[in-house]
Amino acid sequence: MKYIDEFRNKKITRYISGKIQETVKGYNDRITLMEVCGTHTTAIFRAGIKSLLSDKINLLSGPGCPVCVTPNHYLDRAIAYSRLPDIIITTFGDMIKVPGSSSSLEGEKGTGGDIRVVYSPLDSIKIAEENTDKRIIFLGVGFETTAPLVASTITTTKKEGLSNLFILCGHKLIPPAMMALLESEEVNIDGFICPGHVSTIIGAEPYLPVVEKYKVPSVITGFEPVDILEGILMLIIQIINEDKPEIEIQYKRAVKEEGNRKALQLMDNVFRIGDSEWRGMGVIPKSGLFIQDKYSGFDAEKNIEVEVEETKEHPECICGEILRGVKTPPMCSLFKKLCTPDNPIGPCMVSSEGTCAAYYHYGVV
Repeated sequence: MKYIDEFRNKKITRYISGKIQETVKGYNDRITLMEVCGTHTTAIFRAGIKSLLSDKINLLSGPGCPVCVTPNHYLDRAIAYSRLPDIIITTFGDMIKVPGSSSSLEGEKGTGGDIRVVYSPLDSIKIAEENTDKRIIFLGVGFETTAPLVASTITTTKKEGLSNLFILCGHKLIPPAMMALLESEEVNIDGFICPGHVSTIIGAEPYLPVVEKYKVPSVITGFEPVDILEGILMLIIQIINEDKPEIEIQYKRAVKEEGNRKALQLMDNVFRIGDSEWRGMGVIPKSGLFIQDKYSGFDAEKNIEVEVEETKEHPECICGEILRGVKTPPMCSLFKKLCTPDNPIGPCMVSSEGTCAAYYHYGVV
C-alpha cells in the first residue's frame, strides 16, 4: 500500500479484525497488550479499534505521553524561571496547561510571564537573536523523537555564538521505561505495541532486551487503523505460537532496523544517558538524556539559579497509576468531574497524547 487512505480502508480493517478474531478463537487465556505511545492511544480510541477486537484482547495505555511522564519538580522549576524578570520561556503547546505544584505556565503567562509557544526548538534561536537583553529557556521535554531537534538547536546556537539561549533538559528514553514496567510486575503485559515515531529515530535494536531478557513480543507499529490492527495481529500470532519472542517492524514504510543514524549521532554528541525520574514510576536507570559537559553553557539548570517551591502532588490524581497501566481514567474520582480539558488536574488530561484526554474525547470503550 502506498497511500494514506489505504491504511484507513474499512474493508481492509474488517478483514484484519476478522483475522484477529479467527486467530484467538480457541485460545483460552486473555491477552494484554500495551501501547507505549500517546499517539497510538489517541488513534486507538478515535478509530474505535477496541470495538473491533475480541473480548480476549485487552489494550492498556502506558507511559507514552512525554508531557504526562514529566515530574512536577521539572514543571515547578520552569514556572520559577518564568517569574524571573529577564526570562523568556519557549515551549511546545502541550506544556502550557500542565499543572505544577501550585501554578501552571498558562497561569504565569496570565500574570505577565513571557511564555511563548513554538513549533520547533529551532524557533527559539530566532527569539534569542531578537531579544539579546533576555535569557531564553526552551523546555526540552520529549522522547527520542524530539531529542535530535534539541541537540541540533544546541549545536546551531554554539556555531552562531549566541550566549542567551538555554535548554531545561527533560528528555527521556522509552525502552528503559518498558523494562521498568516489566520489572515491577504490577501488570501482566503479554506484548508491546512499540511507538512508531520514536522508532524512526532509534530503530529496532534498543527493544531487544525487552524480547530477549523478559520474553515479551514487541511490534513497532504505525498509527493508522490498518497499521494498528496489523501490529496487534502480529503480536497475537507471536503470543499464541509461543515461539521465540521477536521485535518486528510493522511500520516498515517509516522505520529501519538501524534507525536514523544521523539523528542518533547528533544525540550522542550532545547528550549523555543517566538515571531519570518519571511521574508515577520513580527514578528509572539510564532512562534520561542530559546535556554533556562540553555543552554545559546551554544547560539552564547549571547556569540560571532560581528558588523552586517544594513539590506537591494532587492527592486524588491517579495519573501515575494510569501511566503504569495499573488503573484507567474512569477509576479516578476526578475524571470528567473536577478534571476536564478546560480544568485539568493532572497532565494525562492536558496533552493530546494523554490517556485521560483520549477517554474524555472519544468515550470509554
